[in-house]
Amino acid sequence: MAKMKPMTAAVEQSLVQLAGGGPPAEMVFGDWYPALRAEGLKRGDTAVAMLLGIPMLVGRKSDGALFALRDLCPHRGIPLSVGWFDGETVQCKYHGWRFEPCSGRCEEIPSLTSFDHLVPTKIYANAFPVVERDGYAWVYVPAAGAGRVENLSGLPPVPELPKFGKRYRSAHLTAELPCNVDHGIIGLMDPAHGPFVHRAWWWRSAASIHEKTKKFEPLEDSEHGGRNAGFRMSAHAPSTNSAPYKLLGKPVTTIDFVLPNRRYETIRAVNAKGRERWFASLTTVTPVTATSCRIDVIAAWDIAYRVPFVTPIATYFGAKFVAQDQQTMVEQARGLRSNPGLMLIDDADMPAKWYFALKQRRLTGEGEHPLKGPVELHWRS
Repeated sequence: MAKMKPMTAAVEQSLVQLAGGGPPAEMVFGDWYPALRAEGLKRGDTAVAMLLGIPMLVGRKSDGALFALRDLCPHRGIPLSVGWFDGETVQCKYHGWRFEPCSGRCEEIPSLTSFDHLVPTKIYANAFPVVERDGYAWVYVPAAGAGRVENLSGLPPVPELPKFGKRYRSAHLTAELPCNVDHGIIGLMDPAHGPFVHRAWWWRSAASIHEKTKKFEPLEDSEHGGRNAGFRMSAHAPSTNSAPYKLLGKPVTTIDFVLPNRRYETIRAVNAKGRERWFASLTTVTPVTATSCRIDVIAAWDIAYRVPFVTPIATYFGAKFVAQDQQTMVEQARGLRSNPGLMLIDDADMPAKWYFALKQRRLTGEGEHPLKGPVELHWRS
């Protein structure tokens, strides 16, 4: 029976460093979050993750099924990740309790004798619904006290990157942010930081700043009780001061923000030969703890599909872009540790105001959508 791979010292240290990056944020439960990349998780492998303050053991059984368990034994609380996984069951290192990991059901308690009346199969470790999508292990994290979720019926749809053809290339990026999820999200949707945070020859310069006008519209979600409501930056021509967009001819961009933490961007363009090309990305900001979060980006495109090395080149520049955001969050965290008073202004910070209103609506189940209809915002960036 193989011993589980322990959390590396680097990961442990990074989680320690993330702590204390400012005031905690209230986290939204009852939704899907990407726990980790699952495409490299082979059969019989496990990995550890922290999600909404919950330590998780994620693995793949011998039949290929993913599982996600709370990383503790319900008996005496030792992490299950220090035990063993044989491809079928997880065994606790302390007393040998064995669990079927997809359901969490206890299959064996070695210390029981013929004099005991305890039925092991009536005991469950905390297992979470998990679905593999776009190379990620998406885990559904219910609210405390919601009870075991035994199937996917009744749950909201698992998020997925939109794609507009069967032939495409893709890439993904991730970065840890030492701030709470609210600061990570409003930083993600902030429209005015580009010329300053992302100043580079291959993107844009400070001198390129100019006035912009964008139209927004509300996204309602009556089907799931408003839990996936949000807002859309309506179809528009992308920024003329962003160099990569100029390579696409005359593209049209649509950006959606969807609760609790997702930003979808789609770019569709028709080239000189009349053929449509597209780019799509899904960016999530996931709470690791109440004071730290992680940004994940998955992108797909059919632009320059036949160009050699296009994926590593795109990944390289994408990583540079995300690293600029990460560095800014690290620097901002130094100021947030003193819990200063902050402000939001119009119009550049209006999306942040909408986010906070929508989040409060989601948490309380009360209130109306902050957008009554289409609106137009103006800012310089």
